[in-house]
Amino acid sequence: MKLREPAAPPAEPASCAPAASATPTPAETQTPSLPPLPELIGQYLDWLAVERRYSGNTLEAYRHDLVLLGQQLADTPLTELTPPQTRRFVGRLHAGGLSGKSLARVLSAWRGLFCFIARRHHVLLSPVVGIRAPKAAKKLPHALSPDQMAQLLQPADEDALSLRDVAMFELFYSSGLRLSELAGLNPDAVDFAGGEVRVLGKGNKSRIVPVGQQALAALQQWLPLRNSLAAADEPALFVGQRGKRLSVRAIQLRLQQQGLKQGISQRAHPHALRHSFASHLLQSSGDLRAVQEMLGHASITTTQIYAHLDFQYLAKSYDAAHPRAKRKD
Repeated sequence: MKLREPAAPPAEPASCAPAASATPTPAETQTPSLPPLPELIGQYLDWLAVERRYSGNTLEAYRHDLVLLGQQLADTPLTELTPPQTRRFVGRLHAGGLSGKSLARVLSAWRGLFCFIARRHHVLLSPVVGIRAPKAAKKLPHALSPDQMAQLLQPADEDALSLRDVAMFELFYSSGLRLSELAGLNPDAVDFAGGEVRVLGKGNKSRIVPVGQQALAALQQWLPLRNSLAAADEPALFVGQRGKRLSVRAIQLRLQQQGLKQGISQRAHPHALRHSFASHLLQSSGDLRAVQEMLGHASITTTQIYAHLDFQYLAKSYDAAHPRAKRKD
């Protein structure tokens, strides 16, 4: 017997209305005048950085998507762009290999830029109204099983760097951190008495997340070694051989190496630990709101994808345990 799957999250709105105070005058509507597109993109990214406090990685993603707009426009003035032209742009990008998910993100960035133009420059542009990206196959996030996680978190060696890696990955899995959040931690962010860690997430939003006992124990083993390795002026919790903060790329590589050493058949990558944290916690508690808070998701719809993972687990349990679900021999 199959259980009904959770409803899909609602789609993103197709357009963004300008602020009431930004309503253009008839003259502005007839003869709009705008700075060049690169200047507009710069203004928009500056606004996102200052007003919305977007992270550097997010800003780079927006910049990439907005540069695509300029490439597609070529010599066409921005004020002359029409929805049919935008639809052709999307088709061209899709034919060039961009997935439906990537194109949805591109269109979202373009909509944001046009909303910004309407508010900042009092020029209404609507070349993305009614345009949607091609549907993409829904892929569930990759998560390791609890047994695989236990295997992954075993120390590969007894040297300082191996103990550091175990402390990193224990904290990663215990608290469901993002890679950038883990890399940005300092020792004073961890409250050993309270069993908590304070992290700085997307949009420079701070949140406090519980830390499990095994992660706390691994961190206590690492801290004396960290103090002997870290450079005098280095505040990072996790440092490398040169005493400097580990980069996100270095953490990625160490996790891949740890997975290979421990014989994990599935590829171990940073987001797999976050996915594993969310799916295992949801399987145990069933509390989607709590998982949302700990992951730092602004919207519950982002967290709902883990309900699909939990649904698969529940369906298997149901089929194995319920008297009416068992097949007769």
